[in-house]
Amino acid sequence: MSYKVIWRPSSELTYFDEIDFIYRKWNNIEVQKFQELVFENLSRLIENPEIGLYNNDLKYYSFVLSKQTTLYYDFDKENKIIELYLFWNNLKNPNDLAKLL
Repeated sequence: MSYKVIWRPSSELTYFDEIDFIYRKWNNIEVQKFQELVFENLSRLIENPEIGLYNNDLKYYSFVLSKQTTLYYDFDKENKIIELYLFWNNLKNPNDLAKLL
């Protein structure tokens, strides 16, 4: 049975921030590629949320979507729910990550 995905407000905000960044730096074609990449990988997570790496310090799972972007999430096996928390641009200061999670 697949998991249900819940987008937290922070995941929505950071997802659209990444889209804006990609659009400003490259173009709409790259934005579409990023969106496809995100939803392809969400499909993979829905089937097996344990494919991400668990970070003991942050208490979240991470899944590298691309060289530039990592998704932070958690899941509940019992209720079959995946909660998306943050799309993180890997070029940003890593010290800021803990503040956002």
